[in-house]
Amino acid sequence: MNLFIAELEELEIGEYLVNEPLSKHTTWKIGGTADLMILPRGKKQLISLIKLLGKHSIPWTSIGRGSNMLVSDKGIRGVVIKPTDGLDYVRFEGNTVIAGAAYSFIKLAVMASKQSLTGLEFAGGIPGTVGGAVYMNAGAHGSDVSRIFKSAEIVLSNGELVTYKSDDMKFSYRHSVLQEMSGFVVEASFELEAGDRQVITAEMAKHKGRRLLTQPLQLACAGSVFRNPPGDFSARLIEEAGLKGFQCGGAQVSELHANFIINTGQATAKDVFALITHIQGVVKERYGIELIPEVLVMGER
Repeated sequence: MNLFIAELEELEIGEYLVNEPLSKHTTWKIGGTADLMILPRGKKQLISLIKLLGKHSIPWTSIGRGSNMLVSDKGIRGVVIKPTDGLDYVRFEGNTVIAGAAYSFIKLAVMASKQSLTGLEFAGGIPGTVGGAVYMNAGAHGSDVSRIFKSAEIVLSNGELVTYKSDDMKFSYRHSVLQEMSGFVVEASFELEAGDRQVITAEMAKHKGRRLLTQPLQLACAGSVFRNPPGDFSARLIEEAGLKGFQCGGAQVSELHANFIINTGQATAKDVFALITHIQGVVKERYGIELIPEVLVMGER
């Protein structure tokens, strides 16, 4: 690793942090340390970094704003890449919006509304980055990334920069091909439609009001924990099973929204794992339905 760091410094790729606590980088505020966290300054630096990691056979993981993920208490071995300012940009070309991997997905929706472009209203409450949203095919309110996705620039594990179109992404419910391969979204473009700014703004405000009333957004959480089973809602099943407020250590099923697990202050990943397993067991026994986690589980187990 010392030789790798020396080459990293020589290439001036960006800031790096040794034994960085990942609890500082996840919305659950949970997670052990990363051996090395690297914050590349831009696209060229990111490509150089991926090539250097390959040269030294060092495993790597990417992280955005740390929502929708659970990092183990033992942390992540190898390198964690976190894109920063150089990949935090947006531009509009007619009805197409192009954004860097580090750009806020919520902010993207707001910026689109200011351009009187419709199609991103669903994104107004998804607290992640553009890169993470594409990776997960993030969605809400009956829509998702796949509905508006045009293309993405992706750095493959060998450092090659490729462009994927919608058909290449193999989108499905909370899934993309990126979950089956080692690749890093650099930027993505979305095809929107011209709309009425007042109507778009009103729709986003309605969604926001509902979220504030029904989701524990002021607390440490990671968004919806389980995918919705076909024709039903995980929150309904968990609530009807009497699990609202149920707690394992510092992890608790939200009293406000049953498909959210909150960190009450000192929760560990072990607590969250235990609570997820308990919920799955109760719902399976009562309804015969296997709840599948939506959150990504990362790190050494």
